Formats: sequence, structure tokens, C-alpha cells
Amino acid sequence: MKKLTLFSLLTIFAFAVSAEDTNAPAWLSRPLSQADCINIALAQNADILKAKSELEASAGVVVQTRAVALPTLQVGSQVKHSEPQAIESFPNTTPPNNNWNSDIQLVQGIYEGGKLIAAIEAASATKKQAIAQYQTQVADTLLAVRLAYYDVLLAAQQITVNEASVKLLQKELDDQQRRFNAGTVPHFNVLRAEVALANAKPNLFHAISQYRIAKNTLANLLGYNLPREVLEDIPLNLTDTFDITPWTMILPDAIQQALERRTELQDLRQQVVLQKLNVVEAKSGYKPTVQAFAGYTWNNSQFTDPNDLTYTIHGWNIGGQATWALFDGGLTIGKVQQAKALYKKSQTELEDRSRQIELDVRTSYSDFLEAQEVLDSQTKVQEQAEEALREANARFDAGTGTQLDVLDAETSLTQARTTQVQALHDYAAARARLERSIGAELASAKP
Repeated sequence: MKKLTLFSLLTIFAFAVSAEDTNAPAWLSRPLSQADCINIALAQNADILKAKSELEASAGVVVQTRAVALPTLQVGSQVKHSEPQAIESFPNTTPPNNNWNSDIQLVQGIYEGGKLIAAIEAASATKKQAIAQYQTQVADTLLAVRLAYYDVLLAAQQITVNEASVKLLQKELDDQQRRFNAGTVPHFNVLRAEVALANAKPNLFHAISQYRIAKNTLANLLGYNLPREVLEDIPLNLTDTFDITPWTMILPDAIQQALERRTELQDLRQQVVLQKLNVVEAKSGYKPTVQAFAGYTWNNSQFTDPNDLTYTIHGWNIGGQATWALFDGGLTIGKVQQAKALYKKSQTELEDRSRQIELDVRTSYSDFLEAQEVLDSQTKVQEQAEEALREANARFDAGTGTQLDVLDAETSLTQARTTQVQALHDYAAARARLERSIGAELASAKP
């Protein structure tokens, strides 16, 4: 198994197609394994690219959240002109009516009722939540790519099965036509063979259509804009087959893994943390705030030549300030009520989502067991159907069987082949869905 670490999920892979290249990308003309498709999707899938942009945007949110607890450095400057009569002066003095001042000041919050510590913890929780959301989108896309890959394989094999059916029925029609021309069978045999052949062709046409659609879907997930001149067939060359290797999973273990690994729960757990911190921040309005500051100030002298603005008074200053809103009209009370309600809601959402994930695991597990049982039941069915057709033809040639027996055997063989192909697909798809439900898709990819 190839490991897909978090680092690889957060890295742009070197599969991007140049915007100036109007030809088909290189990966479209080479054999593609399922792992190749996953890597291409990680680099080019639109949903993953959007999720990556949101992850990058969340980094800015983290910086903003953490900034509350960090000091601020402020620079200010002012130039002012006043009319002489608007300036109060001492006797025998003429203060300047043109004044300027500048200062630089560092301000650090010392205590804000728990708001500073909450901001630091919220920054960490926000980062973890953003990563979990990104991983969720990646996991959903990996599942979609795997299922689309299997859909292409299924459609291709369904074409093969239906082509074989049409070919077999065409052979039967030709045989009945020769026998009718020789006068050994009635024309009814020819008509019945023609009807059977005509009934089989729509299934072939449908399989061909599904093959086109499946490849279009996979190409779209891989982030490739199909040229408009590509009308019928996309040159996808898939090399893997259905993954039908035996896989054992016990339901209690599956549920436990899901509750530990699912990134949706990690997202909601961080949401609970954030809402709890919001309660702390809201309650900080009940408490005083204390700040310390230090700075340096420059300003022109008020007692020298009024026309001389170059004489500067400057120096350091340091101090602290405290404020306490004793009454704010109920603003803090309202914020606390809102924060507590949202905190309780986030806890309920986490509990509900946990139950939904457990249901998802149980459903996926049941579907996987069903697919496994169906696949096991189809192990020898195709061989038995082929043998039944051979015996039906032998009996018909010997005159002890009927054409209806042959047509029934041919129909049964086609149904057996179709069911087997569908069983292979359903097993692989059910396993992929179960792996997604327990959060295993971020840890492994197909070889």
C-alpha cells in the first residue's frame, strides 16, 4: 500500500497541466492505475483545489485570532495650525499657533478576563479544524475517484459481456437460418432467434453509453476539461482490475476506528472547543482589562520662538491603564447567553454526527457483507452456465432438445456473466465505501 500522509495531502503534486497546452495532457495517453488517478485528482480536482484555498485562507484566520494576545506597535503624528486668539497663553508669552507631535507606542494586554488565553487556544483549534475540513474533502474525493474508476471497469466489462451475448445470438440466428434453408427447422425458429438477437442489442447500446458516461465522470474528477472535438471516446487506459482481495473487518472495531479517525468528528470536536472558548471570551466582559504601554514622544516646544518649530522636546514614557465596564446595557449578558447556547448546540451536533457515522459504518458493513456473499456465490456460476449451454446445443443437435432450451441457456449464460461482473464491481465499491466510513482512505491508496 502507498501511504498518503498529511504532508502529501497538503502538497501540490507535480502533475498539473500547463494552461497554454491545448493538447490532451500526458496522463491521458498513458496507462493509469488507480493510484495514478488519485494522485492526479489530488493535484487537479476542483473540489480539492477549492478546499486547499480554504485551508490557506484559514491560516489568515488563525493569525487574526492569535493577534488579540500579541502586543501592538503604533506610530502617530499630528500637525496643527490654530488662530492666535484660540490659544490660551500666559502673560508676556506668545505660544506658537503651529504645533506638531509624533510618538511611537507599544501596547500589551496584561489581563482581559481570560480573553487573551482563549485567543491563543482558539488559534490552535481553528488550525486543527481547518485541516480536518480539508481532509474530509480529500477523503470524499478519493472515494469518488475510486468509485468512478470501478464504474469505468464495470462498463467496459459489461460491453464485453453484451458483445459476447450478441455474437452468440447472431451465431444462433445464422445456424437457424442455415437449418431453415436446408429444410430441417421451421421458419419459426429463425423468427425466434431474430427476436432474441434484437432484444439483446439494446443492452449492448446501453453498456456503450454507460462506458462513455463513466469515462467522462472520471475525467471530470481528474480535473480535465474535455476538448469539444472529443465526441465519443476518451482515450483512458486503465490498468487496474477490481480489488477483490479478501478483507476482514469486525463491526465493533470498524465503529471504534470510525469514531477515532473520521475527520468530520475531528472538525466538530474542534468546533466544540471553539464554542467553549467563545463562552470564556463573552464572560470577559464582566471583568476588567489591564494594559501596559511604553513609547517615545516628540513635539515642538511651546515656550520658545513661536516661529521656530525645530526645537523639539522628546523622551520616553511608560505606564499602564485599567478599565472596567460596570454597566454596558446588558451587552455582556446577551453575549454570554448566545455563546452558551451555541456551545450546547455544538455538543449536540457532535453527538448526533457520531450516531450518524456509526449508522454509516453499520450500513456500509452490511453492504460489504452482502457484496461478499454475492461474489462468493458467483464463483462457479459462469462455468456452470457455459456447460449448460454446451449440453443444450448437444441435445438440440441430437434431436432430444429444443431451440428454446438453447436460447434459455444462452440467456442464462449472459445473466451469469453480467451478475459476476456486477458482483466484482459491487464488492470493490462496497469495500471502498466501508474504508471511507471508518476513515481508512487517508492512510492508504491502491497500489
